[in-house]
Parts: sequence; C-alpha cells; structure tokens
Amino acid sequence: MKNIRNMDVEWGYEGELGPEHWHTLCDWFSTGAKYPYQSPINLSKNLVNGVSTSRAIDFCYKSEEFTEKEFKNTFHFVPPNTESYIIFEEEKYYLTDIHFHTPSEHTFDSEHAPLEFHLVHMNNSGDNLVVGCLFTITTEENKFSKNKTTLKWKSETHQQWFDPSIFLPEQKSHFHYLGSLTTPPTKGPVHWFVFDTIQKMDQEFFERIDEGMLPFNNRPTQALNGRKIYFSE
Repeated sequence: MKNIRNMDVEWGYEGELGPEHWHTLCDWFSTGAKYPYQSPINLSKNLVNGVSTSRAIDFCYKSEEFTEKEFKNTFHFVPPNTESYIIFEEEKYYLTDIHFHTPSEHTFDSEHAPLEFHLVHMNNSGDNLVVGCLFTITTEENKFSKNKTTLKWKSETHQQWFDPSIFLPEQKSHFHYLGSLTTPPTKGPVHWFVFDTIQKMDQEFFERIDEGMLPFNNRPTQALNGRKIYFSE
C-alpha cells in the first residue's frame, strides 16, 4: 500500500480505481474506510428509528460569490468567503462546497434519483455536515430555468453569484443519520441531512455544469451496521 497522504492520489468510479478499491490506494484512504458508518445509504421511512425535533437545522444562507471548479471527478461551486452557514445543535457549520453526483448516491426505498447535490459544511473544529438534495432533470419550467433563476454566471471568470437556498426544497422534511464522506478518504463521523423531496432541475442548467464530467460518479450504498436513522417533518 502506498504511504501517501494528499489529494493527488488518483481514484475513480470503475476498474482498479473504483469504490471497492479506494481503501487500497493509500494509507489515508484506508484509515477513512475503517470508520464503520459509511455513506451513502438507502433511506426509507420503514427504517426510521425515531422522530426528533432536536435534530432540526436552521439555514442562514445568503446570496454570495461562488467560483466554478472541476476536481475530484465532479463540478463544484466553491464560496471563497463562506458567508452562508447552518446551525445544528447550537453550532455553526459554514458552507464550503456544493457539488453533484449522477445518479444519486442516496436511494429512497432502494430507488436512485437521476441527480444528487451535496452542500458540504464545516464547523470551526473541522467537523463536516452535509445536506443532500435529490433531483430529476427536466425541460419543464422550474426554479433553475433561464427565465426563472436568480443565479448570475460570469463565464469568462468562472464566477457565479447566487443564494444557495436555490438547491433546497420548499418542504424541509428530511432524514438525518451519522455517516461518512462519500469520496476518499470516506472519513467520518459526518452528520447527514437528506431531504425526502425529489425536486426538478432544468436540463439546460444541468448540461452546463455536467459538460465533460463522468457519466456516473456515485458511490454504491453502504451497509447500515446498526446505525440509527431519524426523520423530521
């Protein structure tokens, strides 16, 4: 095993660099894979262990600048100033990254959606919290349509300005569980909040960020290993 700990380790989604081999690519990846509660998982109300209002999250998002980047096998919106945050258990987690997976990584009753966005947050201690939003891709008018969206895009400088709330559904009911990152080093614990509403995303908008990306970049669902899943209305 290679004794390497940096982001230059090559990995992918098929063959010898695929998800089943990530833990063999370097010691750092191997250590992350040892965390027992890996993500993503299958989510179902039949698997829910309880309903808890104490597991609610408060979104404090605002319109801010994002920079377009392509790394780690997907497209990313990265906010250089991390002005948006959420509050969970009286602690602030700042939005550090927005990226997507096709098809969805989480499944609802073992069914994939065509697309899943991850809004990645981090607190001042370096702990992660990720919000998952699932979508279908459509030509029907929706909030991402060119004549509807408030997202401003400056192609020549790869900059965007928008309120990240655009990715959130109106109905805020969600699953909550403890898991891991879904890309190497797949370390945990990570608090996951996955909305149970499957939203619509404009095909033209999606094609703009999907150009040149992998046809699929989703890690398979992982074993529950006895962990608890909560649901909040």
